[in-house]
Amino acid sequence: MASGSGDDEGNTTSASWRLVGPASELSKKPCRLMYSPLGRDSDVCLFYVKGQFFAMDARCSHSGGPLCEGDIEETDGVLQVFCPWHDYGYDLKTGKSGTSLEQQVYEVKLVDGDVYVKHASHLSLSPFPANEKN
Repeated sequence: MASGSGDDEGNTTSASWRLVGPASELSKKPCRLMYSPLGRDSDVCLFYVKGQFFAMDARCSHSGGPLCEGDIEETDGVLQVFCPWHDYGYDLKTGKSGTSLEQQVYEVKLVDGDVYVKHASHLSLSPFPANEKN
């Protein structure tokens, strides 16, 4: 097996449920950027749309656009986020687009009023210090 940073697509063994915060606070905005200590390519968007939470990679798989700044629309019963850079749309539930592009999505659950996201690293609503390891 090769070591290094490769795609762990489909590998959820290293993922754990990460407490993000109270649903009462997180539901006040349609999208929040959650930072990962692994770097910006591991950041996650937490969406709150039509009473539901969704989570997916924060950077568009096309050119790395900021999905948290994209428009959220419902078309034919499918909730999608559209990248503000090139207008690629991704299904909030599956991460699939109308093209061959796909976003990694993450499971979200509510427990006692708190939101949890299943992810390989800790997630924070504030950026992690650049050179500190906690």
